[in-house]
Amino acid sequence: MNTSNQKTSLRGLRTFCVAAEHASFRDAAERLFITASAVSHQIKNLEEELGLKLFERMNRATRLTEAGTSLYEDVSPLIADLDTATSRYKKSKSRSTLRISVQPFFASELFVPSLNEFTQRHPEIDIKVDTSDESAEKHPINADVSIRVFSSPPKSLCSDRLFPLRLVPAASETFCETVLLNGKNIVSAFPLIVHDSRPTAWKKWQRDSGLVLPEEQASIQLDSMIAVARAAERGLGAALVPVQLSDPWFAAGTLVRLFEHELETNEAYYLVCRNEDRKIEPVRLLRKWALQKFNEGQ
Repeated sequence: MNTSNQKTSLRGLRTFCVAAEHASFRDAAERLFITASAVSHQIKNLEEELGLKLFERMNRATRLTEAGTSLYEDVSPLIADLDTATSRYKKSKSRSTLRISVQPFFASELFVPSLNEFTQRHPEIDIKVDTSDESAEKHPINADVSIRVFSSPPKSLCSDRLFPLRLVPAASETFCETVLLNGKNIVSAFPLIVHDSRPTAWKKWQRDSGLVLPEEQASIQLDSMIAVARAAERGLGAALVPVQLSDPWFAAGTLVRLFEHELETNEAYYLVCRNEDRKIEPVRLLRKWALQKFNEGQ
């Protein structure tokens, strides 16, 4: 029996599944911590072993052939079940590392303040939190789990909806005292603090609330929600901030609601992982805890 061929085939099948999920040998290489040429070599060996062409190779991307699609549908569940089965036979005291990517404002205001509860329940899991990526609609390749804003449940990923994104006008108490209304019109100076990923949010809030912003007002555009909240706290203007994430600021009095009307967006916070990772024990435990902690429906 040629055991080396069996090992090569299993490694090749695992690499094939990752490459199929990302439609990119380069992204698969990042996920597997190997080079893109190593991914290509393993796929080529697998194709030769099976006598099938699995990918159509294009300039900057790859696409599964009909045979490749069929193989992925058959093999992917088996690889996931194999990972789950082998994880059960690891020593109970062995440590595992869970890589979590969380958008910075969610991390600072909700996730990190609550994380001690999870680590006390599961001291065998080492947590690595990355808050450097502010972008929405994306699950980072090197993360096991991420918490992100999406406009709809992300396709081809396992996702749990936590709560909708609602924005409310807020500012410092000093700024709030300067705001003057004439009927529905704001007639005092009202500089706007704008998150650059939502440049039209204030216009939408004005339309929905029925209040009218001054036609000409200064604005400050910032690239992170933490910076937006800090600028409002320092009295630089009015900001639209996420309701749930800003509750600690409102409770402490560092920010004050300017008006009660909230802008209901079509977005929501989702906890996301790859489908094949959802049965891995640390991922399963974090999902269970996060849904109990942050899901508005619980």
